[in-house]
Amino acid sequence: MNFQTSTNDAFASLAPPVWRASTVVFDSLDDFVHRRSRMPDGFSYGTTGTPTQRALEIRIAELDGAAHCVVFPSGQAAICSTLLALLKKGDHLLMTDAAYGLAKSFAVERLQALGVEVEFYRPRIGADIERLIRRTTRLIWLESPGTVTMELEDVPAIAAIARAHGVVTAIDNTWASPLGFSALAHGVDLCIHACTKYMGGHSDVLMGSIATNDERLYRSLRGLQSLMGLAVSAEDCFLVSRGLDTMQVRMERQAASAQMIAGRLSKHPLVRQMLFPALPGAPDHAVWARDFKLSGCLLSLQLVDSPYEAYRAMFRALKLFSIGASWGGVRSIAAFYPAEELAKRQFCDVHGPVIRLSVGLEDPQELLDELLGALNAFEASIKL
Repeated sequence: MNFQTSTNDAFASLAPPVWRASTVVFDSLDDFVHRRSRMPDGFSYGTTGTPTQRALEIRIAELDGAAHCVVFPSGQAAICSTLLALLKKGDHLLMTDAAYGLAKSFAVERLQALGVEVEFYRPRIGADIERLIRRTTRLIWLESPGTVTMELEDVPAIAAIARAHGVVTAIDNTWASPLGFSALAHGVDLCIHACTKYMGGHSDVLMGSIATNDERLYRSLRGLQSLMGLAVSAEDCFLVSRGLDTMQVRMERQAASAQMIAGRLSKHPLVRQMLFPALPGAPDHAVWARDFKLSGCLLSLQLVDSPYEAYRAMFRALKLFSIGASWGGVRSIAAFYPAEELAKRQFCDVHGPVIRLSVGLEDPQELLDELLGALNAFEASIKL
């Protein structure tokens, strides 16, 4: 080994380097005193980010067609940070009733306590949202589709009306990812992703992202991230960056499998309703065909009215499908939403329990066969 080798000698890798840091050191006292001038893109302490984080943010921004991106420790952290950065006492928030449950909980339990007026709107409201906009409306929060009941929103119509009234729009675009729906190109100001899902892709990392072309919003979000100490580890950034390398291949395979499974199950006599907008004949299929390029892997379905024990029998029969929350990874996951939970919503056209399936990379025919067998167990339980 040559001990004269310098640490400055060139070293190139196909993988991004993992930079870990709490303290960031400076060349001079003047640099340290003026360290805040490095913001929003530079580094002054570990909570302001690392080169590993910036490299990932650049990649996500490019996927979203954005000039700026900030990553957060989870998708929920990205959602809450967006709401906190944009809203204050006396402001009015319009949020889709189909939004992620914890996003709604944060709005009701925390934002209202801070003096923000929260109003939920019907997901399919489209251009009629104009009648809900007030002088104090600061933000419209979209999620399209809602990731349980799968309603699509007319995003271009809502974004255009919001812009005409000077209202900021933000969307949780996790279901489609940047590959399936270009939110900023359709007029939205802020695009949020739970990178935990497709971008990470392997159910082993938590992260969220916010992308925008608005520098003022970007500076506000970066400042809030630093102020609240919402640091993202370099290792997690590395994992998500590696996930991005295979995201398109994974998503295309998962989308094709989900499309096949949804088509077959929609014809099953026990399936009362298939909730999957990419399926021809679905209520929002025309909107999906107009705006989306890819369907993703997440679908929901409702079965014929049956007691809870029938669902227990069905889920006991699942082996390839693990039972759990989250979705978008390489392994298939099944979740259950009781009727009582959906009944709490203000605007919901779906009544009764919902089964949600995240279709992974397993053999699609094997997944379908397992689901058909689980439906047999469901039916057998009813007949007991």
